[in-house]
Amino acid sequence: MEKELFEKAFIVNLNKNFQSRSKYFEFEFYVFSELGGTVFEINKCLILEFHRASITLTNNLLERLLKLSLIYDEAGIGPKPVEDWGATFEEPNKKYSSIPLGNSIEKCRKLDLITESEKVFLFDTIRELMRNGFSHADSSKILNGIPDETTMFQGSFSNPTEIKPVTVNQKIIPFMQAIHIENFAKENAANYFDYVFELIKKIDQRLIDRDKKTSI
Repeated sequence: MEKELFEKAFIVNLNKNFQSRSKYFEFEFYVFSELGGTVFEINKCLILEFHRASITLTNNLLERLLKLSLIYDEAGIGPKPVEDWGATFEEPNKKYSSIPLGNSIEKCRKLDLITESEKVFLFDTIRELMRNGFSHADSSKILNGIPDETTMFQGSFSNPTEIKPVTVNQKIIPFMQAIHIENFAKENAANYFDYVFELIKKIDQRLIDRDKKTSI
């Protein structure tokens, strides 16, 4: 493919999508400042309409957010002398950096870092559909809502007037899976990122409020 075609596609998408997504470049996370780089990457993917890349990066953002929430809840969010950084973060990192997503969700709920409704949505919908579907490339999760049998119609160049119905399972045929997954990503990538972006702000504020209470 010629470079000019890439350039044209990028410019078209930039002009079409930048205005609606520019607000996501303006944020202030007090606790989770290190997530800013990933937020920028995802938003750029959405502007350029790289929907599957956006979902995969948003999965990474969510998992990192929950682990950091547990780490900061234990280590505290206040300023610390540089010489104490290692001692402060060593144990929380050991405890939380490698735990599975389901465990992160459960622990965040027990510590009131997320609400019960957030926990249910993250565990039952996000973990199964978005994370397992895309990060694990499990098409069965993404295409679960599609009927097992779909009637299609087959024609023939040798006899164009003859059309016959054919029953197929689109969920198990690779090229059909690809079409459905692409459409799913287009429809859901932006909303998924928006949800996680708002969750970052909510947990950020919850940790700030908790720190204020313990400081009184």
